[in-house]
Amino acid sequence: MLLKFSTLIGLFLVLGCSKELTLQTYFVEHQEASGFMSVDIPMSFLNPDQIELSDIQKEAVDSIDKLNMLAYSLKDGTDEELNSELVKIKSILKADKYNDLMRGGNPTEGKLYIKYIGEDSEIDELIVFGFSLDNGFAIIRVLGDDMEISKIMKLESVLDQFDTENANVEDFMKFLL
Repeated sequence: MLLKFSTLIGLFLVLGCSKELTLQTYFVEHQEASGFMSVDIPMSFLNPDQIELSDIQKEAVDSIDKLNMLAYSLKDGTDEELNSELVKIKSILKADKYNDLMRGGNPTEGKLYIKYIGEDSEIDELIVFGFSLDNGFAIIRVLGDDMEISKIMKLESVLDQFDTENANVEDFMKFLL
């Protein structure tokens, strides 16, 4: 009886542990790795209360909890490692749960992908992934509850007003260039 129970528990553990890499586990595994820079920013650190926002923009800001940002720079890495990491990230982002929102760029100057998890009117995660074979890549996860794409897009006109200097965003961008 004890043997059957331990066999059942072992089988449950093997089947219950997914070997599929997620974006969250990718962030955790690489946040302190050589060549990478990681920044986690609660939305409040960007001081949105000091910006004049429309009602729609305020609703968008209120729906965002935090930003998780991860970058890999070729200044501290290699072409081979960059290509290997790009394969991993692209594989993760091919999962069915990631919906395409936008793509842009070209192979020589770089590419940009914007994806999301959730429904069009209730997004739980917005992912911005951009890379250049000359510089490296960056992934930004915008995490929140019931974010709406149309409202988030209205923040574009005020992005430069957020306090990015004190939130390490500028250091993050300099890391890539």
